[in-house]
Amino acid sequence: MTLTIRRDVSLEALNSFGIAARARNFVRVDAIEDLHALRERPEWNDGPRLILGGGSNLLFTRDFDGLVVHVALTGRDHLGDDGEHHLVAAAAGENWDAFVRYTLREGWTGLENLALIPGSVGAAPVQNIGAYGVELVERFASLEGLDLASGRDIRMNADDCRFGYRDSVFKRELRERVVITRVVFRLPKRWEPRIAYGDVHAMLEERAVARPTALEIAEVVTAIRLAKLPDPAVVGNAGSFFKNPIVSAGDFDAIRANEPSAVGYPQADGRVKLAAAWLIDRCGWRGAALPGA
Repeated sequence: MTLTIRRDVSLEALNSFGIAARARNFVRVDAIEDLHALRERPEWNDGPRLILGGGSNLLFTRDFDGLVVHVALTGRDHLGDDGEHHLVAAAAGENWDAFVRYTLREGWTGLENLALIPGSVGAAPVQNIGAYGVELVERFASLEGLDLASGRDIRMNADDCRFGYRDSVFKRELRERVVITRVVFRLPKRWEPRIAYGDVHAMLEERAVARPTALEIAEVVTAIRLAKLPDPAVVGNAGSFFKNPIVSAGDFDAIRANEPSAVGYPQADGRVKLAAAWLIDRCGWRGAALPGA
């Protein structure tokens, strides 16, 4: 199949803010072979490039005067197990929430706390997405991708990705150098629910669910997110993108001395993660808007 590069293409439906920007050149990638073929096209080096997934982590301020590569690779596979985990793979273009729902329908638990996070599977490792007590790194096995400089197919494990809090090597040294094409997850056979997070625990109590299933946790997480964030189809938004500050135990004690209701979560290294949502509320910024935004 011939790779088709289109000119002057609207990106309005491909970003969650719904900004009516346009791309000078645009290509939809449906197969890994397309990426290899694309590197041989003159448009590849004709101006800047933007690798586009679900479009939930960007804000266009103008038209894009270069090549937009929309990664639309699809496919899901159960690769077997390693004795303690199911190994489940998904192509980078798969919708993240749809993939989470798929794993739960199949009885593979572990991603339920990450339900309804906007974006694609391929973007999940870049941000090391996390919510309600679970981070992607805990469920990550490996990923496959394409080195854009050399054209080599690559495979990376968790150490290679150098995951941090909402961070990875793809936001630093490998930024714009690697396109992720597939991600493999390790989903535990022995499942323990993560329900200690305040909002999740409170809603489960409200619903009188003492021993929730993974699907019930996903439903609670979805309900919480829908209550806090507008539907991007109605009000353009990028979901929740702030980071919870992590401070020393001493700093947290000092904050608590002034604000006894301050919310914090002890970390393995002795520090404390503050709840950014609580801080935003306490500063009076919930619902705040600057003209038109």
